[in-house]
Amino acid sequence: MWKVKPLLDRQKNRVQMVEHLDVIFRSAHLIPVFGNGPLPDDFHFSFSLDVFNSYYVNRYADYHTFEIVF
Repeated sequence: MWKVKPLLDRQKNRVQMVEHLDVIFRSAHLIPVFGNGPLPDDFHFSFSLDVFNSYYVNRYADYHTFEIVF
């Protein structure tokens, strides 16, 4: 698996942009890189992109993803 991180500007803020649908080739299965401690009991999955600093890209999610990424 490959490790990816969000793009940051000089002030360490995440760069946010809207991508046109024509440039999206396929969705990606991102697995968060967890820290040493456990997640809080009230943690909701919808906050994952904001909370975690890096992610693994699962190239084994399905046959087509494996063929594209590998």
